[in-house]
Amino acid sequence: MLNNEKIKVAVIVGWHPYDVVNFQKLFESIDGTECYIQHMEQFTSSDKERRQWYDVLVFYNMHSDTPETALSELGETKQGIFVLHHALLAYPQWSVWSEICGIDDRRFDYHLNQTVELQIADQSHSITEGISDFSLVDETYTMKNAGTDSKILITANHPKSMESIAWVRKYKNSPVFCFESGHDNSTFSNGNFRKIVKQAIVWLAKGE
Repeated sequence: MLNNEKIKVAVIVGWHPYDVVNFQKLFESIDGTECYIQHMEQFTSSDKERRQWYDVLVFYNMHSDTPETALSELGETKQGIFVLHHALLAYPQWSVWSEICGIDDRRFDYHLNQTVELQIADQSHSITEGISDFSLVDETYTMKNAGTDSKILITANHPKSMESIAWVRKYKNSPVFCFESGHDNSTFSNGNFRKIVKQAIVWLAKGE
């Protein structure tokens, strides 16, 4: 990506219902980007050159079967990887996805419509820059937290939520951002949530 170009983002969905209209509005609101929402089958059926043309891949899918070989290419380049909400639960038996997410045991339970107070654990990171603690009404997961090889950016202290809410890590050559939040328009329309998503995409596009 050149400095004067828009960030090219593939937003990959599938195998989980979601609020299509407001999800699309979320990504349309991110200036400086070109976001292409597509089903996993559309992404994986593209040729390798097209798959690696994007600066950032946002995964918002929840497929359960071990994926096609196309996803095994992840980490070959500095292409950013963004694992959003229920994508943390995808491919439960695939060790590669667990390594990307930084959680070795991704067994989970879920809880709808929880009011969660989010604490910014690292205010120096560019993803959380300018954001103070805030609350969301969201679907939460109770599952194992991200490991010590991840840098935790946002946490929560809630009996029906994992503690680590957002974190960054590295998978091979790719920077990775994982964000547990993001179930529906109560999050999509939240200004802090939108700011985190935008700043994460910008950070990931730098390939750091």
